Parts: sequence; structure tokens; C-alpha cells
Amino acid sequence: MSAFAFLIAVLLALLSFIYYLLQRRMNYWRYRGIPHDAPHFFAGNLKGLMKTRSFAEILREIYTHHRGSGPFCGYYLFQRPAVLVLDRALIKSILIKDFSNFADRGIFHNEKDDPLTGHLFRLDGKQWRGLRNKLTPTFTSGKMKFMFPTILKVADQLMVAVEKRLASDEHVWDWKEMMACFTTDVIGNCAFGIECNSLQDPNAEFRVMGRKLIGSRRHGPLINAFINSFPNMARRLRMAIMPQEITDFFLRIVRENIEYRERNGVHGNDFMSILMELNKGKHLKSENDQLRALSVSEMTAQAFVFFVAGFETSSTTLAFALYELALQTDLQERLRKEIEETIQRHNDEFTYECMEDMQYMKQVLSETQRKYPIAPNLMRQAAADYVVPGHPKYVIRKGMMVTIPTIGIHYDPEIYPDPEKFDPERFSVEAVKLRDSVDWLPFGDGPRNCIGMRFGQMQMRVGLTYLLRRYKFTPCAQTQIPMEFQKTFPLFPQGGIHLKVEPIETRT
Repeated sequence: MSAFAFLIAVLLALLSFIYYLLQRRMNYWRYRGIPHDAPHFFAGNLKGLMKTRSFAEILREIYTHHRGSGPFCGYYLFQRPAVLVLDRALIKSILIKDFSNFADRGIFHNEKDDPLTGHLFRLDGKQWRGLRNKLTPTFTSGKMKFMFPTILKVADQLMVAVEKRLASDEHVWDWKEMMACFTTDVIGNCAFGIECNSLQDPNAEFRVMGRKLIGSRRHGPLINAFINSFPNMARRLRMAIMPQEITDFFLRIVRENIEYRERNGVHGNDFMSILMELNKGKHLKSENDQLRALSVSEMTAQAFVFFVAGFETSSTTLAFALYELALQTDLQERLRKEIEETIQRHNDEFTYECMEDMQYMKQVLSETQRKYPIAPNLMRQAAADYVVPGHPKYVIRKGMMVTIPTIGIHYDPEIYPDPEKFDPERFSVEAVKLRDSVDWLPFGDGPRNCIGMRFGQMQMRVGLTYLLRRYKFTPCAQTQIPMEFQKTFPLFPQGGIHLKVEPIETRT
């Protein structure tokens, strides 16, 4: 046999062996007798993802198909066998009771070669615990109260921007984009201490970068599938997922911010000031403590995730809330009435305590987040083999990804009857008492819930209060009824949310 023929034989044997391993991997759930849908060889159960179907659509379909078949069903996250949880008792065990075994998310991060991925949302193990402990003081109710006036200042700027459009006889525009400018300016002020000016200039630097964060990808579908299927291998190969332009922008902004504050002795009670304290090691307990000083790259990663999570989720939720209130003007009037009555009880001043007293406001936003969960799922990874109590056949193996389908739970008719209907009464004090905490998961639950929940709720309540006190929202010819969604991972509206706005004084 010639050397060339030998090499061909070896290559064919190697490829056959790899195919055998992949084929075996893609039959994981069939061998174990766990309910699942037949996977595509390369895409798993995500065929058509971001082309013909969104991740939310896929998860909801799998959840609806297998609900009631057992505590979980199997599915394939590309080439990776994964668990999709169906039983609420198991969800509670994973997020709360047995959290120690499911503390990690198991998603890709590579702090060395892709520094923006080294943030609280992606990190696992001791890194996550140490960082969570360090950042928790940033989001106490006391800190939120301190940031409240800053948000009011940006809300005033929002009113100026709306009035400017109305003065030019413009009454219809995309409120998804308007709310993104509002929350971008809020986060810029509260996180970076920077006036972003997105409301005055939609093409301001921070807003442009925010758009790129959502639409830009460093790699194509095949490379992304590899990174998601084999995150540890991708890390060893020194791969990255963030576009370099975005990484360079945030590293520059944070470095410049630090240099300016140190040079001019600037200290504020904001997120950046806390990160700077951590950078100097002020929270260290001992040399061996996990609460070591943060590097500039680590600071940047935390500022980055605060920016992303703070502006996009809140702005989209606000736009969805305005959409639903425009479709049901009786609900809009009820909320407007509550706002006015509550402010009157507080000596005609909109205070932090006043905001906390608006019960129907909370119901409207909770129902918005139920119907439109921007993140359609929660991800966890098993630290050790886990046998589901009472179901010896159902074993979650060590290292296996666990998906909790928020979108499926939120649309489960057994939990929320007539789930397509927007009904804030689902979140009255009495109704909430009848459900479990894991029946509503826009912020997660348990020790790894969203650390910025208070901040997100605050800026959304402020935004709605300012808008509804002065304007009435109604559908127009450009309003999508029913709503159509992009095929992206987050639940975003297709083509924006166009509504007609009129000053309250012009109502007939």
C-alpha cells in the first residue's frame, strides 16, 4: 500500500470514528428512553434557529409537546444533549432547594481572549460567587433610592424629546427605539457617570454601540454552534464571541473613565465608583480570599453586562407595555388614574416611596414580562449526577446543560388561563399568593436571580409614570396586530413598536 493510500485509509477511519461518536451522542436520549424529538444531525433540535424560528418558539414548542410526560424531556442543544425541565417542582429544586448542584450556567466565557465574557452572568464556580458578593451592595434598595433622582433627570429629557417630535407634528414613531434611547441614557448616567445624549441624538456613540450589540456577530452559525456545543474546547482553542469593535469600545470607555475620576478626584455613589473600589482591593478580607481586587478587564466586563442587561431588557419591556396599554385603553386609563392618585397622596411629588406604592403599575409590568419574557429561558449546568426525586429513570448527568423554559411556563394554560390575553389581574396580591414563585421567571429565582432586578423595575416604573401622566397612546396603521417577533435569541418585536401619541390635554 502506498503512503498516500495509507493516509487516505487513516483519514477515512478517523472520520468514521468521529461520525460514530457524534451519532452515538445524538442518540443519547433514545438509548435512555427519555421523551424527546428526533434531532437534526448538526443542529440538534434547533434547526432553523434565527432563520425561520426563534429560540423562544423552539422552547415553547418542545415544552408544549412534552408537558406532562415526565419531570423533564431531552433535547439537543446543537450537538449537545441537554435537559428541558417540564415539572415546576423540579424547577424549584434546581433554582432553590438543590441550587448547590446547579449554581453554574455552563455557557461560554473566556476572560483572557474575550474579556467582555468574564462577567457575572457567564462566570461559574468560585469566580461567580466572589463576584456576586462584591457586586451585591450595588443593588440594595438604598443604592436604588440614591440613583432615583438621576433617572428622573433622564425622564425629564425623555419628555423634552417627545415634545420636540410633537412640535414638528409627528405623532407616530417607533417606541422600541425611543425607550432604548431612554434606558441607554439612564444606564450611561448610573453605571458610567456619562451623559450619553441618546434622546437628543439617536446616533450618539452609546446608542450606536447598543444596536451593534444586538445585531453583530463575530462568527457565523457553524462556529457559534461549535462554541455553544463545546464551550470548554472553544476556550482551550482561545476562541472569542464578542466582536472586537465592541470589546475595544468598552475597554476604552472604562479606562478613560477611571483615568478621569482618579485625575480629578471624582467619586460618585454609582456602579463605576464601586468597581473602582474593587479595583483597588478595598473589599479584600485576606490574601487568599476570593474577593480579590478586580482588574480593569474584569471591571469592564461587569460594566458591559450592566449596560446590556439594563438598557435592552428594560427598554423592550417598556415598549411592550405601551403596546398592550394602547390596545386596551381602559387599562391605560386605570394605570394613569393610579399614578395621579398616588402622587397626590405624596404631596404632589413623585418620590421613590410614591413609585413603590403603585400596585397596579407593578401588575401591568409583571404581566408584560409574563407575556413577553425578553430572555425566554434560564440555563444551568449540573455539577454532579442528579437523580430526580421519585423518578429513578430521570438522571441529569454531571456537566449536562439544563434549560428552564420561561416562555413555556409563562404560556402554560394550567398556570395562566388564556395565556395570549394581556391581563394584569393575574398579578393582583391575591392571585400571586396562589402561585409558586417559579411560575414567573423574568428575573430568575433563587441565589442566582437577576442582581439588577430592583434597578430594572425602577427605571421601567419611572418611564411609564412620566409618559402616562402626559400622553395617551393608541394603535395606528403601522402597529402590528398581532405582534410579530424577530428570530433572534431575545424576544424582540419585528420592525419595532409604532404607536400614536397625543398630549393628554387634547383628549376628546
